[in-house]
Amino acid sequence: MTFLSVEQLNGQVSSTSGISVDFVRDWRQVALRLSAGHRTAFQHGDWLGPWYEAFHDLAPLIAVISDAATGKDIAVVPMISHVRRGIRIVEFADLGVSDNNVPILALDAELDADAVNKALVDALRALPDRFDLLRLKKMPAHVGGKPNPLVSLGRIGSSSLNGNLVLTGDDYGDYQASIKRMQMPRCWRVFSRHDGARFEIATDVARAHELLDVMDAQQQARMHKLGSRFVLNDKTHARFYRGVARQGVADGYAVVSALVCDEAVVATAFGVRYGATYFLLRISHAGDSWSSCSPGLLVTERTMAALHAEGVRRFDLSIGNQDYKRRFGAEQVPLTDVSVALSWRGAPYAWRDHAAQGLRRYPRLAAIATPALRRMR
Repeated sequence: MTFLSVEQLNGQVSSTSGISVDFVRDWRQVALRLSAGHRTAFQHGDWLGPWYEAFHDLAPLIAVISDAATGKDIAVVPMISHVRRGIRIVEFADLGVSDNNVPILALDAELDADAVNKALVDALRALPDRFDLLRLKKMPAHVGGKPNPLVSLGRIGSSSLNGNLVLTGDDYGDYQASIKRMQMPRCWRVFSRHDGARFEIATDVARAHELLDVMDAQQQARMHKLGSRFVLNDKTHARFYRGVARQGVADGYAVVSALVCDEAVVATAFGVRYGATYFLLRISHAGDSWSSCSPGLLVTERTMAALHAEGVRRFDLSIGNQDYKRRFGAEQVPLTDVSVALSWRGAPYAWRDHAAQGLRRYPRLAAIATPALRRMR
C-alpha cells in the first residue's frame, strides 16, 4: 500500500489541533474510505475510479484527514499533482470534466474549518515533493448539508464558473407549466411524426457506448462548424466517459439518454445522478436539419421528466451560463476558487489567482488586465 504519512523529526504523524493528514498515491487504496460520507456526484467511486484510470499520466495525491486521537476518518480530498512551467501544483482530480469539487466528509464529523485547512496546508508543505501551489477550483459552499471547510481558504463565489440549478418540486406538471414558453410539448409532437420516434435511456453498457460514439461524432461536427477545438473524444477523455458508463449505467449513476427514430439518433445527453440530484454534462444533436423540434432542448427536458418520475428533484444544468438554462428556470449557484502558496515559488501564482478573482467584480478593469494575468498561468 502506498501510504505517505507526513512525519515530524520524532517520527509521529503530523497533526494540527488534533488532526492528522496522510497522503495516498493510489485511489484504489482509499476508494472505500468514507464510502457513506457526504459528497457530490463528482466524488462518487463511479466517477473518480475511471478518472484516475484515464488520466494516469498525472500523479494521484489523495489526502486522508483524520482525528489524531481516535484515528477516525474526517475527510478524504481526491487530488493530483503535476508540474506546469516548472511550478509544482496540487489540485483536485478534475482537469475540467467535473462540475464541482469537494472533500468527502464523514457523516458525523464536527469540523473546525480553520484546523482542517491548516493541517492540510502544513502537511502539503512538509512533503518531500516540495510543492509550490495548491489550487482548489469550483467548490460549492456545502457538501450534503455540511459546510465545505475548504472554501474558507478563499472568498465565497470567487470562481468565474457557477452551477445552474433547477428545482422542479414534486409535481412535474407544475414545472412543465412554468416553462411553457419553451413549447416542449410541440417539439415532442414534431419529433414524434418521424417513424420509430422515441426517447430512451441506455440500460446496458453496450448501448451506452453506442450513444457515446454518436455524441462524440455530433459534438465534433458542431465544434468544427463553430471553429472551436474539441477534446472530449480524444483517447483519454473517451476512455474516461466510457469508464463512467461502464461502471455507472447499471446502478443508474451514469445516465446516457437519446432521441431516436428510424432515420437517426437525433440527440443525446450524458449526465450523472447522485441521490435526488442529476448533473447534465454533455448534449449533442444531429444538426440544423432537425431544428424544428429543438432536439438539444427536447432531449434535456425528456431526460428530466424520466428522472423526475424516479425521484430526482434537483437538476443542475452544468457550469456555463447559456441562455437556455434560464429558460429552464435554472438559478445560479456560486462556486469558490482557492489558491494557496506552498512555497516562495508559488507565491506569484497565488497572487495572480487572487488578482483575477478580485477583478471579476470590475469587468472593465478585468478586460484590460486579464491578458497579462493569463500569461502568468
